[in-house]
Amino acid sequence: MPSRTFQTNSAEETVELGRTLAKELEGVVLLIGNLGAGKTTLTKGIVEGRGIATADAVSSPTFTLIHQYGDISPVFHIDLYRLDKPRQVEALGLDDLFRSGALVLLEWAERFPTLLPQQRTEIRLKTINEEEREITIGTP
Repeated sequence: MPSRTFQTNSAEETVELGRTLAKELEGVVLLIGNLGAGKTTLTKGIVEGRGIATADAVSSPTFTLIHQYGDISPVFHIDLYRLDKPRQVEALGLDDLFRSGALVLLEWAERFPTLLPQQRTEIRLKTINEEEREITIGTP
């Protein structure tokens, strides 16, 4: 997939971009950006765009680590922010999720590059100001 860059000017525009991207994303997707960059906001749109749940039903899995949305064609939203060691990540069973064919959205996974599949999409979110984001989508 060639790299593409989008600019959003509000949280609602970031959710709307997620709705649009939902139709094309598959497999493992890394959501890369600083705290508050909009990773969960984009996820809200992706999950809603898949018709699995409303944006309001999507929340950050910071403390639960993994949220599953939907049963038949699920989306897994994973947050590795609180994990420090590769063995903690390995204990989550991500390899099974990677092989499941489900859409797997990973926050903070770039901290564990050796545990990631080669085949993946990377979405980089950059904060321009309080509302504005630059969002780049591509492959490693």
